[in-house]
Amino acid sequence: MTVGSAALSPAAEAQLTKRLDAMLGDTGTKVPGLGVVLYRNGQEVYSHFAGSRRFLTQNPAAAEPITRDTRFRIASVSKQFTIFTLMQLVEAGKLSLDADVSDYLGFPLRNPAHPNTPITVRMLASHTSSLRDGKVYSIPPSVSVREFFTPEGRYYENGDHFAPAEEAPGSYFCYANINYGLLGTIIEKVTGERFDLYQKEHILKQLNTKADYVPGNLAKKDFAKLGTIYQKKDENGSWDEHGPWYGKADDYGGKQPKKESIYLQNPYAEDIQGWFSLRGYVPGTNATMLSPQGGLRISYEELTHCLEMLMNGGSYRGQQILSPASIAEMLRPQWQYDPTLKNGSTAGGTLLSYGLGEVQIAGGSTSRVNRTHEIDLVGHNGEAFGLLSGVFFRPGTKDGFVYIMNGEAVAEDDDPRSAGQFSGNYIWEEEIMDALTEALLSEN
Repeated sequence: MTVGSAALSPAAEAQLTKRLDAMLGDTGTKVPGLGVVLYRNGQEVYSHFAGSRRFLTQNPAAAEPITRDTRFRIASVSKQFTIFTLMQLVEAGKLSLDADVSDYLGFPLRNPAHPNTPITVRMLASHTSSLRDGKVYSIPPSVSVREFFTPEGRYYENGDHFAPAEEAPGSYFCYANINYGLLGTIIEKVTGERFDLYQKEHILKQLNTKADYVPGNLAKKDFAKLGTIYQKKDENGSWDEHGPWYGKADDYGGKQPKKESIYLQNPYAEDIQGWFSLRGYVPGTNATMLSPQGGLRISYEELTHCLEMLMNGGSYRGQQILSPASIAEMLRPQWQYDPTLKNGSTAGGTLLSYGLGEVQIAGGSTSRVNRTHEIDLVGHNGEAFGLLSGVFFRPGTKDGFVYIMNGEAVAEDDDPRSAGQFSGNYIWEEEIMDALTEALLSEN
């Protein structure tokens, strides 16, 4: 779609398509499939979908293609939707960002090194809570999240879910998925409903999506479009870029899982996984098994609805889903890295500023996404099980994009080829976002 002055020139379209198609392949830093949608001046001006969403055999020619309505487990882009849900409840006066989370969870939650410092909802949302993932941050539905935080708890991990004393609540940033598992649990406590069901009714439906956290609960036609996430890593953890692709998430062989069942996964503890029934689950005890931090299955098309809402101050197609003030609070930096204070863990220089479920990228920093131009962005990216995704736009504009790639043939971090060439980002993220931002800056 190209409309008015927002349109890309034919040359810019051709160059972008060439760069994206060059990312596809079977070895090295190539990916099995990808898709993007690009907006300028609030109008969609380009989309491209290529490669495979699911291999039917190990012959790449026998595969289902990625299309606009392909959906994936979107990883940490899901955090935006958890915050949308949270902010809607804040607007309704049902919870406060600066309230002690203990008041909602129903048990006292303090970092033992800071027993008199409350951990607030805002701290969870901005990753300044002093809580840490440990090895396990998603646990079975029959277990309370309290088991993470009490010495007798089965998932206490010798206190590894708490930061050391020098990383105090409210002052030190460390990205931790467990924060969003707790936010999901708080949403359940406040509403009395299971996290995924509440979000579907109050956010996902308003955004005109069929997205879901539970693959078995998708409509059959929507499940049929669910893609698999791949790596060239076998069941023993060995990587071989010349070997077969292994499904690492949502590899169901075309057979839909049972309704009301969830497959629990922990990226850092692959032995803590398995299928669990959601029937009989008590809302408000443990939303971590639903992965509020990363488990939303959503399509490219549906992600553009999220992007449009963010760029339009909380409005989507004429419906005000969140107030402009709520969107502004999400986008506002709640924490920024201070190199003098060393007040956070920056993930290799990629996380230097964080809002409420939103990452601020400064175009001149080590988190930059364009090789030659300083382009500021705000949004969120996702990385899990081989998938890489993102929803970003330029602050103060209606220029933005969404992207998803569904596999890696070489290991992040361990293989030097995974490192970016001009930033702290992974090479896959550099390549796709450099291409997209170059197109945003191109002449008509």
